[in-house]
Amino acid sequence: MKKRKIKYAAIFFVCWFALLVLLVDGVLGFQKLVDCFGSYALVEIALLLLVILPTLAVYRFTKEK
Repeated sequence: MKKRKIKYAAIFFVCWFALLVLLVDGVLGFQKLVDCFGSYALVEIALLLLVILPTLAVYRFTKEK
């Protein structure tokens, strides 16, 4: 098992998720995003992809010693 890769990906996931929650709930406002894009499901999927895809990239590109 590649513990180091999982650890870095998990740390990135937590930090990135917290930043997106702060941006969406605090700065932008979720309802404003829904009004802008027109669909609750579209905004939810976009936000989930904004968290999952970079986390997978960090996992994939982390070098194992």
